[in-house]
Amino acid sequence: MSARLRHTYRRLRLGTRLALGLGVLSLVAFAVVGTALTAYMRDYLGHQQIAQLKLVQNVQAKDAAENGTLTRQPYYGWYTAVYDVRDGAAALRRPADVPDDIEEFTALAQKRADTTRDVTSTAQVGGKGAYRLRACEVVPGVVLVSAAPMAETEDTMDQLITVQVIAFTVALLALVVSGRFLLRRGLQPLSDMAHTAHGIASHDLTESAARLPLRADRSGGGPEVEELRTAFNTMLEHIDDSLAVRAEAEQRLRRFVADASHELRTPLMSVRGYADLFQYAAANVPEERDKHLARLRSEAARMGVLLDDLLLLARLDAAEVDASLRLEPCDLADLARQAADAFRAAHPGHPLVLDIGPRLLPLSLDPVRFRQVLDNLLTNGAVHTPEGTRVSMTVASTPVSARVVVADTGPGITDADQRRVFDRFYRVDKARSRESGGSGLGLAVARSLVAAHGGTLTLSSEPGATVFVLELPRVEPAP
Repeated sequence: MSARLRHTYRRLRLGTRLALGLGVLSLVAFAVVGTALTAYMRDYLGHQQIAQLKLVQNVQAKDAAENGTLTRQPYYGWYTAVYDVRDGAAALRRPADVPDDIEEFTALAQKRADTTRDVTSTAQVGGKGAYRLRACEVVPGVVLVSAAPMAETEDTMDQLITVQVIAFTVALLALVVSGRFLLRRGLQPLSDMAHTAHGIASHDLTESAARLPLRADRSGGGPEVEELRTAFNTMLEHIDDSLAVRAEAEQRLRRFVADASHELRTPLMSVRGYADLFQYAAANVPEERDKHLARLRSEAARMGVLLDDLLLLARLDAAEVDASLRLEPCDLADLARQAADAFRAAHPGHPLVLDIGPRLLPLSLDPVRFRQVLDNLLTNGAVHTPEGTRVSMTVASTPVSARVVVADTGPGITDADQRRVFDRFYRVDKARSRESGGSGLGLAVARSLVAAHGGTLTLSSEPGATVFVLELPRVEPAP
């Protein structure tokens, strides 16, 4: 039975459980207050009755001293008796207004004779109910015993207990009902958050652009509920951000797959077309065969470069830095000079200004991959600018980092293109052919390689100035 009650209690709502708990605590408090009040009132009325008995006995003692016994009864229902006490025995003087059972009277008279103070007691007097008895000395050897009924006191206590029970019951019901109402209002924000959570649970999070427009916006509930609401909304913001990142990653993946398929499709179609030409006799003429084989090798080489870049990006994305980079002590200034010489030889129409300080810049780098980064940045400045555009490369260092700045004075890059210029297969000039404009992987490879070295690559551009800033931490090689 108790297990069943516990199970039922656990299934109740929090507001109902709190209201029941409040009711139980109130019931305990009312019981303690009622018990204390009843005990105090009973004690108070008892002292009042004893005081009344004392006043009455002052008059009765004089009457008994003068007449030997009592000549009149002070109140209806009271009893009085005069005893002669000698040698531990008490003898009742007659006439006396006493009930048939006077055992309690005689015992109290004997007790008073053995002490020097007046004594009181409470006893049930033969069928008459509860009485309060008091014994006092009239003269030495004579004891007066008076008895006052306690019916009025008991009636008063019964009425007090009845009033307490009714008042406390009404107060308890009012407290539980009003407490349940207040608790329901106070816990309403939690219910709203639960409703929001149910809405989130029913929200389709499998969509690429899934968002969570639901928020716990209703105010109130106190500091604790406000703190919970803030944490709840912050959690939803994080979920929104994660969903946005996931959606963006999925879109980038779709674009990447589509662009990679498109980029590989062209050389594959070329290879297939030149291979089909060899079915015809005209294509087997030595001059034609050599020309077609050269085109086949060119397309295959181009497809190989594209696949190498894709493989490198895949390894860098998979955090296979150890497998992708072969770090060794290098001089950054020397690498920059090599890249500048190669650029001048490949792009004589673009003057290059190289600014390198006299100091050596020893760093731990992968020379082949870092040369690839510098070549990509310099080639980007030549490919996307008109003939004669000046390109510059500056190499500098600080106590904590090394910096390479590659700039050109070309037409610049728009804000929309700047946000996507490091995306894979993205071309700023859509009209350029793949032969002149590249595959759109150069800057993506450059940024991934710089990140693998622990550095950053940023871009700022405006009409007449495009600047790539490459920063590396100063991690000098071990001797």
